[in-house]
Amino acid sequence: LLARDLVEDHSVISIDLRNHGLSFHSDTHNYTDMAQDVATLLQHLNVEPSIIVGHSMGGKVAMKLADIAPNLVKQLVVLDMAPVAYQTNRHDNVFDGLLAVIKEKPANRQQTLEILAQHIEMDGVRQFLSKSLFKNEDHMAWRFNVDSLLSNYAEIIGWQDIAPTEIPTLFIKGGDSDYLMPEHQPSVQRQFKQAKAHIIANTGHWLH
Repeated sequence: LLARDLVEDHSVISIDLRNHGLSFHSDTHNYTDMAQDVATLLQHLNVEPSIIVGHSMGGKVAMKLADIAPNLVKQLVVLDMAPVAYQTNRHDNVFDGLLAVIKEKPANRQQTLEILAQHIEMDGVRQFLSKSLFKNEDHMAWRFNVDSLLSNYAEIIGWQDIAPTEIPTLFIKGGDSDYLMPEHQPSVQRQFKQAKAHIIANTGHWLH
């Protein structure tokens, strides 16, 4: 949705990260490698320094890109993510739903959504995940590399501080989300010297 709005006034490149969408599957899934994937693509396309927008895990990829390839980043927009290592597993129900679909092999999208509903309460999350479905012969399957995401989950919730950067960075927080909290402010300010923040009221982690 965000990309569809931005494309009216900007040139937009929407990137499927490794182990997502139509991009390649890999046994490794960490922020250095994912940021390097993005840098390699932008260099291949001869893209000038750009505004990099990332949500959730993509937000950490965007922040890491600013660390390893600052010449490619004009500004950063980080959607509901902090540059910190989280200490709790936030996605157990999501993985339970993904694995249930793999096990039960539903025949169509509606059956898949019904399986997901047994594990994931928020309809918006179920609809978001369903965009990564495809028909594999006689059943629905995920474009996600679920095995890799599960085995690398510690990397996904983790974070290694980056060197302080002067790249202008806007952090956008969902008002009802706990991914970006006041206690994260020191980490933000330590790593992003020109950080600003904006809160969108009455929304959770799934801002868009």
